Amino acid sequence: MGDTGWFKRRQTETEAMCWSAFSRVRFLVFWTTLKQNMQTMTSVWVGSRGTIRDYPSFNAAQDANAIKNAIKGVGTDEKALISILAARSNAQRQLIAKEYRTITEKDLKADLKSDLSGNFERVMVSLLLPPAFFDAKQLKKSMKGAGTKEHALIEILASRSSKQMKEVAQAYYTAYGKNLSDDISCDTHGHFRKALLMLAEGRRDENPTVDGQLAKKDAQVLYDAGEKKCGTDEDAFIQILCLRSVPQLKLTFEIYKSLSKKRIEDSIAGEMSGHLKELLLAIVKCMNNTPAFLAERLHKSMKGPGTDEFTLTRIMVSRSEIDLLDIRTQYKKLTGSSLHSSIKSDTSGDYEATLLKICGGED
Repeated sequence: MGDTGWFKRRQTETEAMCWSAFSRVRFLVFWTTLKQNMQTMTSVWVGSRGTIRDYPSFNAAQDANAIKNAIKGVGTDEKALISILAARSNAQRQLIAKEYRTITEKDLKADLKSDLSGNFERVMVSLLLPPAFFDAKQLKKSMKGAGTKEHALIEILASRSSKQMKEVAQAYYTAYGKNLSDDISCDTHGHFRKALLMLAEGRRDENPTVDGQLAKKDAQVLYDAGEKKCGTDEDAFIQILCLRSVPQLKLTFEIYKSLSKKRIEDSIAGEMSGHLKELLLAIVKCMNNTPAFLAERLHKSMKGPGTDEFTLTRIMVSRSEIDLLDIRTQYKKLTGSSLHSSIKSDTSGDYEATLLKICGGED
């Protein structure tokens, strides 16, 4: 099938997949906008360093039938589910879900939720969500109920591009009928809230051109706002770190180090506190090396007693088609152990098998 035919089919199948999950009126508004920009959006969630790519000789109907047979009757063939859903790209999973509905007149996500349980159920259902909707769900979970899981908010908002965040905001409204920015405003406060909102609204410049004079000016502003004065001008840090492009900030950080004799992260650690410090440090780490930041987050999720499956699942699923190969490299550099071996040591059962399939191999 040519590129045009494949692209049009992806549009149709993704629409059908989302139809059962979200209200018809809200979905139609969202889908009209989505189709207008689909060609551009397709590349936003797919990179060259993912462990999962389009499966060769893909046959959606064949996969859908295999899944139907795996979950029908008494007992479930978990290995069959893992071998299919953890080895197909997200776009292909949307096509499988459509074929499954055609064959069974049932929703695949709903059937998996009723047939599976625990962390295995959650990771399999996560694989079926389009990337922007997956992030939207993660953000909603981080703000749901008593208290806010600030670490999840920080990780997602610091590591996503402006284009990705604009899609996430659309998906969030489609799924929950609320603006992401409004929910963040209700759940956070102060300078931390201001920084989160800038990131959530996708306001970071993504122009690849670097302005040397602006970098010098910004480095001086940051120095004057922190190291050079008594007290800290948090607004200056927020404006620059949340709005400038990645290449622009990298140059600014180099100039800042020459000017202040300190790395920008050292200055932030000394000048800031609380969640704002954590967020700004996360931004700096992502500007310098996003895979290294996420490798650190994965290490923390499995370090010590207990496992943070919420974080582990989120990163493994969300980066599987973007840069998980690079995250694996950074993980081994950070810990001395492979991500594959750490998952094997820290998880078990079908959940472990799914994560190892997503991981893609030993380093």
